[in-house]
Amino acid sequence: MLTKIKQKLQKILTKPAQALQKIGVTPNKLTATAIILALLSAYTYTQWQTNKLYLLLAATLLLLSGLCDAFDGALARITQNTTHLGNFLDSLLDRYADAAIYVAIIISSLCNPLWGLIALTGTLLVSYTRAKAENIGIKMETIGIAERPERILILAAATIITIYWQQTLNYAIILLAILTNLTVLQRTIHTYKNL
Repeated sequence: MLTKIKQKLQKILTKPAQALQKIGVTPNKLTATAIILALLSAYTYTQWQTNKLYLLLAATLLLLSGLCDAFDGALARITQNTTHLGNFLDSLLDRYADAAIYVAIIISSLCNPLWGLIALTGTLLVSYTRAKAENIGIKMETIGIAERPERILILAAATIITIYWQQTLNYAIILLAILTNLTVLQRTIHTYKNL
């Protein structure tokens, strides 16, 4: 869904990406920064019981990780430095980042573990269905209501609200469990129709 907006944002990201290129930042460096920020965010989630403000830090790190992820693609396109290996590693590290965040939320008792596992499974399968469909030539970008940008925004917003109302993140995980698996269904139907 937000991927349609992302295509428009690519134009907005062009000038900052060019500035990053001038100071020697590469797409791979941004990919590495994104996974590091995601892992730091995951760790910060596990510390929330010592101080609820860790949730604000976790949300901020998660958003910064997502921003780096957006910039690495923009920078690769601008520099015409897109490679199959870079694309593969970016996708792989995004899955590790997603898994780390969900696992941290689950083990930190911020959500019901069953719903957390359903949301994690759905999140991984959203990516898997896209990869499998595109492997057989079916375009999958923009198909589905819960692609990665939407999931990051939902988690970050819910995390901030959780500072004031502790059940918010649990409800967000339930919502993501439903939306991610609905996205998998949408992509499955789209693939079936195109075959």
